[in-house]
Amino acid sequence: MQVRSLGWAGVELEQDGVTVVIDPLADPAATFAGFGASAADVDLPEVAPAERKRAVAGLVSHLHRDHTDAGALADALVDGAEVLRPGPTEDGNLAVAQAEHELGKAELPRRAVATWESVTVGPFTCTALPAVDGLGDPQISWLVEADGKRVLHLGDTVFHGAWWQMARRAGPFDVVFAPINGAVVDFPHQQPASPLPAAMEPEQAALAGELLGAQNVVPMHYGGYAFEPHYRPIPDARDRFERAARERPYTAVLMAPGDEL
Repeated sequence: MQVRSLGWAGVELEQDGVTVVIDPLADPAATFAGFGASAADVDLPEVAPAERKRAVAGLVSHLHRDHTDAGALADALVDGAEVLRPGPTEDGNLAVAQAEHELGKAELPRRAVATWESVTVGPFTCTALPAVDGLGDPQISWLVEADGKRVLHLGDTVFHGAWWQMARRAGPFDVVFAPINGAVVDFPHQQPASPLPAAMEPEQAALAGELLGAQNVVPMHYGGYAFEPHYRPIPDARDRFERAARERPYTAVLMAPGDEL
């Protein structure tokens, strides 16, 4: 299996000439577009495009705009390929509504997948594993298996207690992509705001990799989107992750957009 980083939380996996994509992002600027002119100076993350019209499925960890980019999915997917996603919620925030609207406008087929449910597409088995969203919206982690290899993508989950269960039921994991920017959020529609991070901090991600029994851990979901006071990521997240991962029983792998494993 070939694994390619697309930047931010985007990953592309290839097996026998067939691909799936997870959380691809082609238009980072659209994430905070609803804030208007105040978002014009947001430092955007670097991203790389997926291969066009090759993916047999688009996996999204949750329906926030930086993880569910309808344009990126439409460019990557072959005609008729489904977007596999967590289930809907009756009380989704504005980011969920935006992602739902854009997926519908792009006329992308969608299927809700429950935690521990598996879907086979081409040479891949895609299984939804537990995750906890920092804003309370539905979220899943995606396990993709092909040719005896397992790649686990943790979306932007907060730290939770299902790591051991995931390792027992679905491991071992050859590669784990883990979010590290520990962003604290303060959005007008979610008040009072919490001072706690809405995604894993670097030290939490380093520990999660060990608890999962990963062979390799790739930090992701860092390096952009600082937007005061609404989105405050840890500025030195990668350095902190590298320090926290040094004595762990896995290999920490740094990947820039476009890099492959």
